[in-house]
Amino acid sequence: MRFAIIRFGGSNCDLDVYRVLTEVLGADASLVWYKEELSGFDGVIIPGGFSYGDYLRAGAIAARTPIMDSVRRMASGGKPVLGICNGFQILVESGLLPGALMTNRYPRFRCEWVNLRVDADSPFTSKFGAGQVIRMPIAHMEGNYFADDSTLGELNAKRRVAFRYVDESGETTPGSNPNGSCQNIAGVLNEAGNVLGMMPHPERASESILGGEDGRRIFESMVEFAGSL
Repeated sequence: MRFAIIRFGGSNCDLDVYRVLTEVLGADASLVWYKEELSGFDGVIIPGGFSYGDYLRAGAIAARTPIMDSVRRMASGGKPVLGICNGFQILVESGLLPGALMTNRYPRFRCEWVNLRVDADSPFTSKFGAGQVIRMPIAHMEGNYFADDSTLGELNAKRRVAFRYVDESGETTPGSNPNGSCQNIAGVLNEAGNVLGMMPHPERASESILGGEDGRRIFESMVEFAGSL
């Protein structure tokens, strides 16, 4: 299996993702500059950072670059696409996922560990049980997920909310929501389930020395899914 990790000007988590895929999981991965073409890849990851300095809206400029046409083709072909933090923002801005990411309810950068509840079966969560509580770090200022009532209803009805911010017992409380996201949403899936956008950083929770390995299981699930296609 061969995976592409897209690099934009301002990406800063690309090498972290590359290390997890190649050194932790032993997968084949390539760093792909946004001006290049995506060809011969079995999956793609858009890592975190501040593409184009977030000078317009977070992810808005990167979403309009030609390489995103390749990402759309991969997504429509059923291949796994994972957007992390700024990558989530890019997927939303490109129309691959619904909703919007706004400035945190309390407008400051948040960098801390959070609890997440796994709320959907997907190619990215096959290593977890339904309702399992896992831990990962966040690092963002514009992670406040918003969608209108109709969209939220559809996401819930079709079990497209992959993760929610919760407390240690798995409850969605105001105190467990670090950014004000609607319904404590931390990650969403497209209708086919092969595109995931999430604000927490799984690459920063992929080795025990970093404080946990729950993030590694997301990449493992993605690799296994790609191998089954």
